[in-house]
Amino acid sequence: MKNLMVLMVIVIATLVLTACAGARKGYSAEQCRQAVDTAYKELNFAKSEGFAGTVNYTKAASLLTAAKTNQTFESYDACVDNAEKARFYIRESKKG
Repeated sequence: MKNLMVLMVIVIATLVLTACAGARKGYSAEQCRQAVDTAYKELNFAKSEGFAGTVNYTKAASLLTAAKTNQTFESYDACVDNAEKARFYIRESKKG
């Protein structure tokens, strides 16, 4: 009976730790998706405004490609970093 109780405590502790680890990954995946979506909207708007030929626009497009690759391989921190860098270059492309 005592062994069964110990086993149940271990199983419950393992489940709790696993659930916590999974929640962090899901949150980062959502943050990555939102960052990439926002950056693509800004990139498309910059293109419609005539900024598609600038060097900064090209850098932003390359960084968004990298962010999508990071997203595919579940490297969500790098995905968000690349999307934020892309947004910076999009803003810079509008300055001229």
